[in-house]
Parts: sequence; structure tokens; C-alpha cells
Amino acid sequence: EQVSEYKEAFSLFDKDGDGQITTKELGTVMRSLGQNPSESELQDMINEVDADNNGTIDFPEFLTMMARKMKDTDSEEEIREAFKVFDRDNNGFISAAELRHVMTSIGEKLTDDEVD
Repeated sequence: EQVSEYKEAFSLFDKDGDGQITTKELGTVMRSLGQNPSESELQDMINEVDADNNGTIDFPEFLTMMARKMKDTDSEEEIREAFKVFDRDNNGFISAAELRHVMTSIGEKLTDDEVD
């Protein structure tokens, strides 16, 4: 299922349908997402995963790029930071009281009944 989502995403990048994403196509999509990468930044992004050194990204290279991005999304540091939000007394554990505090005061606040 994930691969079919990536295939769909790849086809959004691959504007001319030739099976390759060029710096121009990558730039077009990134600009549509509100980013403004320079030509050299786009080239660097492609070079990072361009295994066959042809200057473009094919689907297997795109999968490599997505796998790296997915791996990078939940770095250990980010997880530790999130844990600290819950662990208010910094003892390395999240008590029921600490969990209750977070669930009733942050984000979509739950009532005491909902927490119980």
C-alpha cells in the first residue's frame, strides 16, 4: 500500500511521465508546496539518491529517498523531547498523574471522565 502511495507521489513529480524526476520537475513540485529551493539545492537533493549518476531520480531512487525521509522523521532526540513533555518531574517515567495532566491540558483536552 505504501509503495502505491509513493508511486502516486512519484507521478505527481514526474510531470512528463518519462519515469525520471528532473531538477526542473522537483523544483515545480517544491514551489507548489511553498518551498523555494535554489537550482543547486535541487541538484544536491537529486545527487543524494541518484545511484546511477544520470542526473535524475527514477522510481527505485525515489523509494530510497522516501525511506530515508521516513527514517529521519522520528529521530531519537525528537522522541526524547516528546517524552519530556509528559515526564514533568524528570524521573524517567510517566506517572498516571503526569499522563492525566497532559491529556487534560494539551491539544484536544479530555475531561476527567474521558481520561478515566
